[in-house]
Amino acid sequence: MPSILHRRLRASRAALALAAALAALACAPAVAQDKPVNLKMSSWVPAQHPLNPALQAWADDIKKASGGTITATLFPSEQLGKAFDHYDMARDGIADLAYVNPGYQPGRFPIMAGASLPFLFSNGKSGSAAIDAWYRQYAAKEMKDIKVCFAFVHDPGTFHARKKITLPTDINGMKIRPATSTIGQMVTLLGGTNVQASAPAARDALEKGVADAITFPWGSIILFGIDKVVKYHIDVPLYVTPFVWGMNKDKYESMSAAQKKVIDDHCTSEWAEKVAANWADYEAAGKGKIAAEAGHEVYKLTPEQLDAWRKAVAPVEGTWAEGVKKTGEDPKAVLDNLKASLVKYKAAL
Repeated sequence: MPSILHRRLRASRAALALAAALAALACAPAVAQDKPVNLKMSSWVPAQHPLNPALQAWADDIKKASGGTITATLFPSEQLGKAFDHYDMARDGIADLAYVNPGYQPGRFPIMAGASLPFLFSNGKSGSAAIDAWYRQYAAKEMKDIKVCFAFVHDPGTFHARKKITLPTDINGMKIRPATSTIGQMVTLLGGTNVQASAPAARDALEKGVADAITFPWGSIILFGIDKVVKYHIDVPLYVTPFVWGMNKDKYESMSAAQKKVIDDHCTSEWAEKVAANWADYEAAGKGKIAAEAGHEVYKLTPEQLDAWRKAVAPVEGTWAEGVKKTGEDPKAVLDNLKASLVKYKAAL
């Protein structure tokens, strides 16, 4: 017969085991007990664009971190709506997450437009971390209709044209498809005419002669088939286009606290750089590919020509500043903060 002491010890061990099991049951399945959520992610670039696998990798990591309760379906190639409409699609819940180019709606997001001022960014990788860290202090006000997950940029783009451009005076009389509203202001300042066309529609505009030139990153010139139309390319990091990965607020609020934390942990400057990295490499590699194509001329500017460009586009900052003042922000402080972030992340030109 077991002694009273032994029986008490067994009972104590059993009670401890039961308590541990109950504690594990209470804690471990917290995520698993969350209701399943499927996110509709919209990307307007073609399925083969390098951004899409990066967005899918982001979603896959969220699935893992949420214990499988948050899954996502990616819809590329404007399946859910036109490129110009993606901010409103995220706002209205047509997409739960949307790839937004704020520059597609001139004047609507004046603070973010500062990121596409000429001659600021040296690269798209750390540049993406820099713009995200900077824009976080303004996003809730300027893009209040959505949850801004993170901001990022492509690798610096330049002019690609049907005729050779070397000086800012060459823009006079030309029809240019600008990447952003800020670049559009630059074109107007230099005497050119802006032609509005989304990236997927740009080749058609150039082929039909509606546009004479385009501002675009290097690799995407090939991806969108624009290299079949334009033959002259300035080898200078002229600008970047800022983007936002934006989320529908109601979708976010419908999630559990644990699921919201998973989303928040994936809406960071680190993730901005991760998502942008492969795309940045792809764009940078495009320059060499274009240079190797028959009939194409990739050329650098002389120091004198580059100086002429810097002086000619300087007034664009003043035009941008007027738009920022209407938001109640100090444009000098906004731009100084951006430049400081670029220096911090080693992305300043």
